[in-house]
Amino acid sequence: MATRNGDYMIQNGRLVPFAEARIHCLSPAVTSAVNVFEGIRAYWNDEQEQLHVFRLDEHLARLDYSAKVMRIGAHPWDRDALREMVCDLLRANAARESVHMRIHLYVDEDGFMTATEPAGMFISCVFRPRTRQSMEGCTAQVSSWTRLSDNSGPPRVKSSANYFNGRLAALQARQDGYDNAILLTASGHVCEGPGACIFLIRDGRPVTPDRSQHILESITRDTLIRLAAEMGLPTEERAIGRTELYAAEEAFFCGTGNEVTPIVAIDGLPVGSGGVGPITAALQDRYFALASGRDPAHPDWRTPVYV
Repeated sequence: MATRNGDYMIQNGRLVPFAEARIHCLSPAVTSAVNVFEGIRAYWNDEQEQLHVFRLDEHLARLDYSAKVMRIGAHPWDRDALREMVCDLLRANAARESVHMRIHLYVDEDGFMTATEPAGMFISCVFRPRTRQSMEGCTAQVSSWTRLSDNSGPPRVKSSANYFNGRLAALQARQDGYDNAILLTASGHVCEGPGACIFLIRDGRPVTPDRSQHILESITRDTLIRLAAEMGLPTEERAIGRTELYAAEEAFFCGTGNEVTPIVAIDGLPVGSGGVGPITAALQDRYFALASGRDPAHPDWRTPVYV
């Protein structure tokens, strides 16, 4: 099933047809990337005939933090209002399949680089099924581009401005024949992929860069750390050297967009057996079961849409 947009979006609190969602071309959101967002997934459960939005409250809390750091001014859309609008939009689009959503807050109208208001917002809805790479795995290249540091821009913030760094790495990787990229920090340690955190399996245990390595503090990363612990596999969070990538038994990217995507080769070298590893597969299965409500654990992580 191909990716397709929903018929409706929400802009500035109003439901509008997809084609009518517009912002001014001279808004700071466009000219200076004064724009923060959250990517959110909702998963359809056939047996329950229910759509579950996954970890919505955590995404809305991070959106508040991002807006604070990027100095986006006061706006009328608090967490309760945004939570309601997310569900309203899914119902308006009659969503009965898995959906990827984005909530954006930005500085609108004609303004300068330092403008902090007026705030604008939109919520989009894209029907986006699982990708082939999430099932079969992807190849990755260690990029020549360095991940931005916490002193040059806030990598913990989910801002569109930060994604230009990852875009350059992703384009280079594809030009060189790889599916994706792995960025290193300025000190040469493994950081993350373009828009996704990374995990390795070393000696049968998950390892992932710690929060001091200029990563996005990913909600999916947090989910998988918790699920691994529940499976008896405590995750080691620490600095990871580049050559550890080649010693890994398994590896995977994770994020709202990437979900859990196995990495089967890095820099042309197979990761482990060169296929999807057993720990990655087990974590992936548990993640999808939990997010869709097939696994009833952690009910507070799921917001039902049809009630």
